[in-house]
Amino acid sequence: MSSTPPSAPTAQPVQLTAGSLASLPPGVGRPAYDRGAVTASIVHFGVGGFHRAHQAMYVDRLMNAGHGLDWGICGVGALPQDRRIVDTLNAQDGLYTLVVKHPDGHREAQVVGSIVEMLFAPDDPQAVVDRLADPRTRIVSLTITEGGYLVNQVTGEFDATDPAIVADLEPGATPRTVFGYVVAGLQARRAAGETPFTVMSCDNLPGNGDVARRMMTAFARLKDPALADWMDEHVSFPNAMVDRITPVTATDDIDRLATEFGIADGWPVVCEPFTQWVLEDHFTDGRPPLEESGVQLVDDVVPYELMKLRLLNASHQALCYLGYLAGYRYAHEVCQDPLFVDFLLGYMEHEGSPTLPEVPGVDLDAYRHELIARFANPEVRDTLARLCAESSDRIPKWLVPVIVRNLETGGDVERSALVVASWARYAEGVDEQGEPIEVVDRIKDRVMAAAARQRQDPLAFLRDRDLFGGLADDPRFTAAYSEALAALHDQGARATLQSWSSKVGA
Repeated sequence: MSSTPPSAPTAQPVQLTAGSLASLPPGVGRPAYDRGAVTASIVHFGVGGFHRAHQAMYVDRLMNAGHGLDWGICGVGALPQDRRIVDTLNAQDGLYTLVVKHPDGHREAQVVGSIVEMLFAPDDPQAVVDRLADPRTRIVSLTITEGGYLVNQVTGEFDATDPAIVADLEPGATPRTVFGYVVAGLQARRAAGETPFTVMSCDNLPGNGDVARRMMTAFARLKDPALADWMDEHVSFPNAMVDRITPVTATDDIDRLATEFGIADGWPVVCEPFTQWVLEDHFTDGRPPLEESGVQLVDDVVPYELMKLRLLNASHQALCYLGYLAGYRYAHEVCQDPLFVDFLLGYMEHEGSPTLPEVPGVDLDAYRHELIARFANPEVRDTLARLCAESSDRIPKWLVPVIVRNLETGGDVERSALVVASWARYAEGVDEQGEPIEVVDRIKDRVMAAAARQRQDPLAFLRDRDLFGGLADDPRFTAAYSEALAALHDQGARATLQSWSSKVGA
């Protein structure tokens, strides 16, 4: 990856396309391989910023090292809102610029070339099914968000009541969902006697491969029980831990790419320097030699996955609501405030870490402090609004298991109670200055309605068993939660955090 911007960018930025690669300024990295020789064996659903900063980058790195030209990526946009990314990447021949932002302001730019095809499913559903049915497709990978798997948070069962799923289950239906497409592709492979592809989840879920298996198979069982049995026997769903902070691309990022590096890119990706991918080596029909690009292949990913989810992801929730209510708008602002840093380290050391199994080769104390340094990177400019979004898909998976485990073992729960209370306070939709908060959540109306009742009923928010299970029935947790919520209402976030830090000895 190039690490030095051109000293004098061209007055007119170079429009990024395959034909312009040789014309890019010398300070920009670009594919060192022949993209014309790349064939797509991976079909990926959800070509967002994270996929492009992570999986696609690893495959590009592999190809730059002289390996894996037969493991290119075909991206699929399955939702109507995916049209923009499909159109943008198609206009750029699948190319985009990855900009790595270092804490000291230094930037690196690399044009990534591993995506060689883009399909927009709503325009041509059959083209997607055909691509999945093609035996050249050997891996189908997913970044469809935590909520995209349609898991009931309490029962762990598949939610077949989703309207799009109901439509996909109709006899002879044209697929509309990732479930519909993946199962249609596997159905065609089975009918033709072909080896099935591997389904590889890259989402932030505990046991993401196991979840993908259960949900995909549950959908298939409703569609064709015999197919579900075949999937159980023949299809691999490896678990993975994925990590790279990748904020939403801002207009300023596009403008600075043009002025500093001389590239006109309709949708670049920005990210932090750190990246990690720990992946179970369980594949149905082969895999690229990802270990050559820095991926850690293991037999059991669970310890690494729990470490990341319960420390990094849960800490993002621990900082975002309190930080927003205290007046901050970016993660780095929060993590440059000693009060918040002490609270986050206290959560990680005393509540998150005690619930983890041994993580081979990892110094947890060093990892916790590295997370704070990553969060504090001022160049990444990760917004608290992004971290606060879709909380109903995040808190139940990342923080509630920590609370439940600590309640079972007699461990600390006070910091976690404050985090849940801060979400409840944030979900009221108005900040401490009386300004509106835009709550973004797939069940926004439900969580905001519960939050609106909590001044009369302090446990109203906590009573949602789909989100919190039986936490509202646990007197030790409800005592800490009620105290935290009352303090947030009466004193505000910062004063509450000060008193809480003194109380728990953070």
